[in-house]
Amino acid sequence: MNPDGNQCPHPGAAVAARPFVLTLRFYEELNDFLPPDRRKRAFTVESREPRSVKDLVESLGVPHPEVDLILVDGESVSFEHLLDRDARVTVYPTFETLDIAPVSRLGRPPLRENRFVADVHLGRLARLLRMLGFDCLYNRDWDDAVLAERSAAEERVLLTRDRGLLKRAIVTHGIFLRSDDPRAQLRQVVRRLDLRRNARPFARCIRCNGLLQKVAKADVRDRVPPRTFRYVHRYLRCDTCGRVYWKGTHWDRLNLLVRDALQAPDEPTENALD
Repeated sequence: MNPDGNQCPHPGAAVAARPFVLTLRFYEELNDFLPPDRRKRAFTVESREPRSVKDLVESLGVPHPEVDLILVDGESVSFEHLLDRDARVTVYPTFETLDIAPVSRLGRPPLRENRFVADVHLGRLARLLRMLGFDCLYNRDWDDAVLAERSAAEERVLLTRDRGLLKRAIVTHGIFLRSDDPRAQLRQVVRRLDLRRNARPFARCIRCNGLLQKVAKADVRDRVPPRTFRYVHRYLRCDTCGRVYWKGTHWDRLNLLVRDALQAPDEPTENALD
């Protein structure tokens, strides 16, 4: 009781009511997801209740698959880490050249191989990835729920320009494409995942994603134009849909596209038709 006869508040009430202040700093391309006044600088947000790092980061517009390292007061933490006091949070994207594997797992299961699923707006990117030899699923009839489920169940990197899709809890590996241009998108994916060493140009069917196999010339006589059959001697056939491929008049253009994507303009491109 105070001298006026009123009951005094509990000693800890004022402390409990005080919001704690979080200082955040996002690095490199993660700034693309922030409003201009929060880019490339530290800023503060207030919270009146404990929040997980994942909840905080995504509430600011950054999809969790884009994040590879989070430090809270200088210590590496997981997405589930609860922020229940004033703290400094620094958030980093995937490092392309620096090996930080011991501190950047964030609970993600490692991928055994680079496989992809592309959303309904990325049909051309899917074909380009297949042209480089990568397994990439694409179906114009799949909605967001199906895309997220296929990505999680089959350990595929989800490719999209939809931030909300990447924020789905079951998605562990994904890339937000910055550009609308399919070739720029391809270069981003190649650089982000360092795909150059694993590329096998012209090893997959760009139409259905099946693998291409060498086939005897005589076996495709009825599948190619007579003039082509007369002058071309090497053929590949898709083991899924049966489509036949050969070096045509567009071959030089495709080779240039492959070399541009892999950033190796001065190196010869190895492919299944050679």
